Amino acid sequence: MTALYHFLFVPLTLGLSFMIAYMESKYVATGNDFWKHTARFWSRIFAINFACGVATGIILEFEFGTNWSNFSWFVGDIFGAPLAIEGIVAFFLESTFFAVMFFGWDKVGKRFHLASTWLTAIGAVISAVWILSANAWMQYPAGMEFNPATARNELVSFSQVIFSPVAMTKFAHSVTGSFVLSAVVVIGISGWYLLKKRNTLFAKRSIQVAAVFGIISSVLALAAGDRSAQDVAKYQPMKLAAIEGLYDGGNGASMVGVGILNPSKRYDNDEKEYLFDVSVPKLLSVLAFRDPDSFVPGITDIIDGYQYKDEDGNVFNTLSFEEKKESGKIARQALADYHAASLAKDQAAMDYTATVLDLNYPNFGYGFLDKPEDSIPNIPMNFIAFRAMVYLCCLFFLLFILVLAMKWRNWLGIVSIICVPLSYIMIECGWIVAEVGRQPWAIQDLMPVNAAVTSASVASVNTTIIIFAVLFTVMLAANITIMLRSVKLGPEVIK
Repeated sequence: MTALYHFLFVPLTLGLSFMIAYMESKYVATGNDFWKHTARFWSRIFAINFACGVATGIILEFEFGTNWSNFSWFVGDIFGAPLAIEGIVAFFLESTFFAVMFFGWDKVGKRFHLASTWLTAIGAVISAVWILSANAWMQYPAGMEFNPATARNELVSFSQVIFSPVAMTKFAHSVTGSFVLSAVVVIGISGWYLLKKRNTLFAKRSIQVAAVFGIISSVLALAAGDRSAQDVAKYQPMKLAAIEGLYDGGNGASMVGVGILNPSKRYDNDEKEYLFDVSVPKLLSVLAFRDPDSFVPGITDIIDGYQYKDEDGNVFNTLSFEEKKESGKIARQALADYHAASLAKDQAAMDYTATVLDLNYPNFGYGFLDKPEDSIPNIPMNFIAFRAMVYLCCLFFLLFILVLAMKWRNWLGIVSIICVPLSYIMIECGWIVAEVGRQPWAIQDLMPVNAAVTSASVASVNTTIIIFAVLFTVMLAANITIMLRSVKLGPEVIK
C-alpha cells in the first residue's frame, strides 16, 4: 500500500525535473524571461510532489524494519547497501540542490541556479538507480552468499547487485515510464489552459517540450519493456505465465492481445484458459526468446517440471514444485542441523550440513510453501494490469504525435486532460505487474512473504494499515488540491 501511494508522487518528479532543466537552460541561453517563468511554474508542481514523495519514501524504508523484520535480518546486509547509498549520496544531493532550485531564484547567479536544477534532476535519477537496484535484487538475487553461521545472506559482489541484467532493465523501464507520465501531465495541464484560452503561449511551448520528451521516452520505455520480457522469461517464468494467463505452454506460443480469462481454469484441470481471446500467433515466443518456435512454459509446466534448451542447445530438466519443496525442506533442516553441530562443536558435521545446505539453497524458500497453488501469482490482476500498462503507453505515444502534428482542437485538450489520470493508472499497473507478478516471493525462490514478515499481531497490523491508509489518502488529497490551486493561479506574467 505504501509503495503504491509512494509511486503516485515520485514518477512526476523524475520526468518533470528534466523538462524544467531544459526550460531553464533556454532561459539562460536566450535571456528570455518567458522561459524563466515557465520553469518556475513547473517547479511549483515539482515541489509539491517532491515533498509527498519524500514523506512516503521515508515511511517505506522504516517499514522494512517494523513490518518485515525477518526480511531485514535475512538480507539486510545486501538490501540495505543500495538504500543506504541512496540516502547518503543521491537523496542529499537531490534535496540540497532542490532547495537552491526552488528558493534560489534571483538569490544566486543564473548559471549556479541552472546547475542546481540539473543536479536535482540527475540526483532524482541516481536515487532511482539505487532503489530500483534493491528492488531488482529481490526479483533476481545475485552477488551474495548465505552464511549458515549467522543465517544471513552476505554481500560478495556489489557490482552484481547494481549491474545485474534485471536491475539495469528495471531501472530503464521504470524511469522512462515515469518520463512518459510526466509528459502526459504537462500536456494535460497545458491543454486545460488552451481550453480556457489562458496563458496560450506558455501552454503551447510547454506542450511542444513535453510532446518531444514524451515521444522519446515512450520509445525507450517500450524498448526497455521488450528487454524486460526477456529477463522475466529467463529468470521468472511463473511471472510471465501469470501475465499471459498461460497454463499449458508450448512451442511457438501465441500472445493474447485481448481476452477474458476463464475463472474456472486451474493448473490441474482441462478447462480452457480463456472464455474469449484474440491472439497473435508465436508472438510470445518471439518476445520471450527471440525465436518464433521457442518453448514457453505455462503454469502447469512449471509446477510439474519441464524440459528446455539453453542458448548453446544443451537440454535441461527443471524441478517440479514438489521436488523444489522437498529440496527447500532439506535446506531448512540442514540449517538447523548446522547450528546443532555448531553448538556441539562438531566440525565434521558442520562441514557436511553446510555442503547439503549449499546444494539445496537455491530452493530454500520452497520449504515454506505447502501446495502448488501457493507458488502461483494472482493471474487476473497480472493479466489485466500488464495489458492496461502497454495499451495506455501506446495511447500516450499517439497523443504526443497528435499534439505535435495537428492544429490544436478543443477535443484534443479534453483528451489530454483525460489522459492525466490514465497515466497514473499506467504507472501503477506497471508496478503491480512487477510486484504482484513475483508473488509469493519477497525474494525470488529464497523467501516467501509469509516468512518475511515481523511477529506483530494481526490486530496491530490492521490498525497501522487503517492509520496509514487514512494519512496517505489525506496526503494525496492535499497534493491534488495544492496542484489544482497552482494550476488555477497559473504561471507568472505569461499570457
